[in-house]
Amino acid sequence: MTTETILSIFLGIGLAASVGFRVFLPLFALSLASYFNFWELNASWQWIGSLVAVLTLGVATLVEIFAYFIPWVDNLLDTVAVPLAAVAGTAVMVSTVANLDPVVTWSLAIIAGGGTATAIKGASATSRLASTTTTGGLANPIVSTIETGTAVVVSVASIFAPILAGVLVVIILSFIFWIYRKIRPRNTNN
Repeated sequence: MTTETILSIFLGIGLAASVGFRVFLPLFALSLASYFNFWELNASWQWIGSLVAVLTLGVATLVEIFAYFIPWVDNLLDTVAVPLAAVAGTAVMVSTVANLDPVVTWSLAIIAGGGTATAIKGASATSRLASTTTTGGLANPIVSTIETGTAVVVSVASIFAPILAGVLVVIILSFIFWIYRKIRPRNTNN
């Protein structure tokens, strides 16, 4: 496996994790990186680097970010975004992975890309639902700000420092797992 392949895998995983927080933001970041020739995408995915894609994904990113600041609308968006995250996480992984057999690429994309995005989106949707339930939606803009900020940081790290992004993804997934273990019902039957 070449360095280019390894970096492309870390790029894909980092962007897939970002998709778990905001579906369009990492796609927009990837589109910009491709448009400015910073990252070379797989041949069938080079359209993401077109000006039309940059503009379309830019508008979609802005709409998504602002929509998440509207209590109750954000919960509605989460119901749509969970399955979308799986698809987008898979797509960013497929579009970035370089020099691997298609079977390996698609397997990696579905498991690492789609799986990572879905796990993070599920956790963020659950945290937003808990915020809505406990604060009547008043804390949701804070949750949205944290999610958007995390998506920006991980997307930028993915493009400019893919290995650092991989470390961030491990930290994020570890935190989610730690929270899950804290709140899951305990078996009281011994």
